[in-house]
Amino acid sequence: MAALRNPPAQDIRITDVLEALSHPLRLLVVQRLAAHEREGQEISCGEVLPEISKSTASHHWRVLRESGVVHQHRDGRRLLLYLRRAELDARFPGVLDGILAAAADDPAVAQVVGN
Repeated sequence: MAALRNPPAQDIRITDVLEALSHPLRLLVVQRLAAHEREGQEISCGEVLPEISKSTASHHWRVLRESGVVHQHRDGRRLLLYLRRAELDARFPGVLDGILAAAADDPAVAQVVGN
């Protein structure tokens, strides 16, 4: 299996983050991960988007991972991920909270999977 590319925090660029979060489905993922992070644990990819096909979800995981929004790694046959909130907040203070607040009121995000 190929190694997953998770950029170091210092290499995360705001343009990549904003581009990754420009898609309603990826915004939904970040909302779900933000809600889950309060529990303080990683989540498997299949649990975040159970209503989406694996091939579609894989594309979105790659975009989010390579932009630095999420960290993803293998644990046996499972892929686990978490929102890189601390790193994003350190690099771009307030950006993630602002995006999450805006996404909460965006009908496109709510409608992406009949949420």
